[in-house]
Amino acid sequence: MDLIPVEIGPLNPQVLDLAVGLVLFAVCYLSMVPLLRRARRILDAREQATDGVAQHAEQVRALAEEKRDEAQTLLAEARHDAARTRQQAEAEGASLIAEARADGIRERDALLARAATRIEADRAAAEAELHTHIPELAAELASRVLGEPVSPGTRTPAADTR
Repeated sequence: MDLIPVEIGPLNPQVLDLAVGLVLFAVCYLSMVPLLRRARRILDAREQATDGVAQHAEQVRALAEEKRDEAQTLLAEARHDAARTRQQAEAEGASLIAEARADGIRERDALLARAATRIEADRAAAEAELHTHIPELAAELASRVLGEPVSPGTRTPAADTR
């Protein structure tokens, strides 16, 4: 039995063929719907897992960047503190060197003053010692120059003119 009463060739389907096709389509459709639903759930779960991991990775990356920024800030502060400490140490070292140099100069000046005083005292003592021996030394020198002995108490006319 033809679906359309007019003869149009192979395009005219038989009602029995259409009924069998419709029943087979319904069976296939009804058997595939649960499989397709299950496949959709699996795909949704996979996508959610992938997106969840991607979101988690993005959160971890953002946290890592935040921690890196904090660490860089901390390092910058530490470098700044180290530079400040180094500068203070250099200033303290320079002041200690200047202070030590001033102490050394004071000690040198004091030592030179003591040495000059001691030299002056020794010179005065040596001069006083020599003053006691001047007449004897003069007599001995005159004896050498004249070639005859001269006594220390003898006065010469040249000595009187002084």
